[in-house]
Amino acid sequence: MAKAKTLYSCTECGDTLSKWQGQCPSCKAWNTLVETIAEAAAPSRYSALSVVSEVVSLAEVEAVEDERVATGISELDRVLGGGVVKGGVVLIGGDPGIGKSTLLLQALSGMSAAHKTLYVSGEESARQIALRASRLQLDADGLQLLAEIQLEKILATLNQHKPFIAVIDSIQTVYSEALQSAPGSVAQVRECAAQLTRYAKQTGTVIFLVGHVTKEGALAGPRVLEHIVDTVLYFEGDTSSAFRLVRAFKNRFGAVNELGVFAMTDKGLKGVSNPSAIFLSGHSADVPGSCVMVTQEGTRPLLVEIQALVESSPSPNPRRLSVGLEQNRLAMLLAVLHRHAGLACYDQDVFINAVGGVRINEPAADLPLLLAIVSSFKNKAMPDKLVVFGEVGLAGEIRPVQRGQERLKEAAKLGFSRAIVPAANKPRQAIPGMEIIGVERLQDAVAYLREHG
Repeated sequence: MAKAKTLYSCTECGDTLSKWQGQCPSCKAWNTLVETIAEAAAPSRYSALSVVSEVVSLAEVEAVEDERVATGISELDRVLGGGVVKGGVVLIGGDPGIGKSTLLLQALSGMSAAHKTLYVSGEESARQIALRASRLQLDADGLQLLAEIQLEKILATLNQHKPFIAVIDSIQTVYSEALQSAPGSVAQVRECAAQLTRYAKQTGTVIFLVGHVTKEGALAGPRVLEHIVDTVLYFEGDTSSAFRLVRAFKNRFGAVNELGVFAMTDKGLKGVSNPSAIFLSGHSADVPGSCVMVTQEGTRPLLVEIQALVESSPSPNPRRLSVGLEQNRLAMLLAVLHRHAGLACYDQDVFINAVGGVRINEPAADLPLLLAIVSSFKNKAMPDKLVVFGEVGLAGEIRPVQRGQERLKEAAKLGFSRAIVPAANKPRQAIPGMEIIGVERLQDAVAYLREHG
């Protein structure tokens, strides 16, 4: 018997090579090539998604807004852009035990009263899922369940029952008989996801794919999996914490970087109506090194507390540790603080933390981060009921950020009476009950803190 031909596939981009290399020549990733068996030639399994294949003018195409169907979970609908869309494929990933299966089981149970639903489990038995539904006290009368991992049988069941929404838990356990590699391999994950996506587009069925993640937190398998689907959601948060964050990183039918906040209870995941309360520690008295900022997560403004601890370093190389904020930007902002505000931290350990486990990637956190550092360094608390936001440039200027008006209104609604903002973000009309201080330079903000702290 002839020896089977082997190839080496990249787990990041899916490219194949005949010989092993340390670095993938396509995506330049290191140690991502794994050995797989070459697939035998087979008849084409692909067909066009649309019946019409002629060239048409863009002006002749009727632009109709996609109809949204609510899942019954408000925070999930927010992240999806208002609900699911017919024919949409959603990929949801997260750490083991964080609540992916629980959230989707709750969503299907709520939609089963008005729509046909199907839950396909490749990791748990039907009895295990029934026990979870009983523990969560879910209405399981209209929810159809299938414990299967073979793609062809799953597609046959979908064609037979024709559900409005289906969940595949998880895509790494599904395999196709057309391929000889093991479930979870690059070829199997890519092929199964492509076939399920093709079925969704042709029939209008909404499909949720549950994806495993690597140690680094990225979705396991080829990155092409994220390009196949319409929406990519990630679960964030510590499994030991009661709160979970669901963030949209890609959405063809809505805004990206939307954030849904959930609380894990004995009845499953419940949406949090006031998520800003999670990210504010609620000190009984003003403490040094604490500054409240207003960050923008998609269309939602959130109030987040930034904490800083500045302490004399016993070593010649002071530590710079940042949790929830970019560490390289912290080093840059410390240099700006030294140059333009005269505060040197070259012999100080600086620790930064965003309360609640939220990750802040926008530059609006620059000014509150620096003011928290100044507050800790001087051991002087910030003024009461004060919020701050603004981007800091290398020349010490305070640059405006987007949606400044919405940020200020959210802060005023939660009882904050003062705000330090970029001068360009200062509204022309005063906001009732709020004093707004517009600053143009970093030294102006530090001077205000010294006078009113």
